[in-house]
Amino acid sequence: MVEIAETMWAIDPEGPGGPEILVPVRRPVPEPGPGQVLIRVAAAGVNRPDVAQRTGRYPPPPGAPSILGLEIAGEIIACGDGVMPELKGQSVCALVAGGGYAEYAVAEAGLCLSIPNTLSMIEAAAIPETLFTVWSNVFERAYAAEGDTVLVHGGTSGIGTMMILLGRIFQVRTIVTAGSDEKCAAAVKLGASAAINYRTEDFVAEVARLTDGRGVDVVLDMVGGDYLPRNLDCLAEDGRHVSIAVQKGAKAEVPIWKIMQKRLTLTGSTLRPRDISFKTGVADEIASVVWPHVEEGRLKPVIDTTFPLEAAADAHRRLDEAHIGKVVLTM
Repeated sequence: MVEIAETMWAIDPEGPGGPEILVPVRRPVPEPGPGQVLIRVAAAGVNRPDVAQRTGRYPPPPGAPSILGLEIAGEIIACGDGVMPELKGQSVCALVAGGGYAEYAVAEAGLCLSIPNTLSMIEAAAIPETLFTVWSNVFERAYAAEGDTVLVHGGTSGIGTMMILLGRIFQVRTIVTAGSDEKCAAAVKLGASAAINYRTEDFVAEVARLTDGRGVDVVLDMVGGDYLPRNLDCLAEDGRHVSIAVQKGAKAEVPIWKIMQKRLTLTGSTLRPRDISFKTGVADEIASVVWPHVEEGRLKPVIDTTFPLEAAADAHRRLDEAHIGKVVLTM
């Protein structure tokens, strides 16, 4: 029988602030409710939404823990009502609505994916948030398919590198933008069809050149603001634009005539507040369509740096540096 502690170390700041507020504190170990499991966390991914929560711009949805962290990997050590007890002892990674920066975390059983021997705990912890986000937005919402071309901004971020890897597997051509020649070279090495240094090149003109004037089928945009009308210039006829973040602003002015003329679709989503049934549906599709590639070693996340839990502040600072791939906390 696994002994479960009453308290744990966690990153749970009392209010917004800079990275320096991310210090470990003692918190009660959560208990799994119906349909949930308790996971002894081995590693937790660090993502931009965590930074937004830390600075007070992205509060957790109702009912979610205030502890930061949206993806974890570890061992199931307890099961709530309605969960098969046989799951105890299994190594899984999971998408969570919060609570990941801790020694223990609760996850919905339907959002757990078994960790194959092709992945380490650190690699597994770096997958759920970016995989669920890219799959649900690019392949489900924008219905990208074999032969399509996708433009993604932030090509060496966790989202960008995941899009490159999935594009390589599913024969979707990926063009990325990045902020340095070094990052562009890294993106191409990973499998991007092309990488555009947005600091030295006009990405609209480069996309036109790279696609012989046709444009791309899908734009996955994390920037927002004045990027939106420029993204529309990059889209081919019947193109789809998916907004998933607004790092440069939540408002934009767009030419309606261009949307009509090119028959464009503008859509977007936020994953964290979606209900469990939606997320479970995404998890089921990932398990059947994507996870076999993980099990066979064809899909591995790009790991930039790992930090121990007590250095969570440094992990957040790393996100503002020239990182390539995912930053992960270890317990």
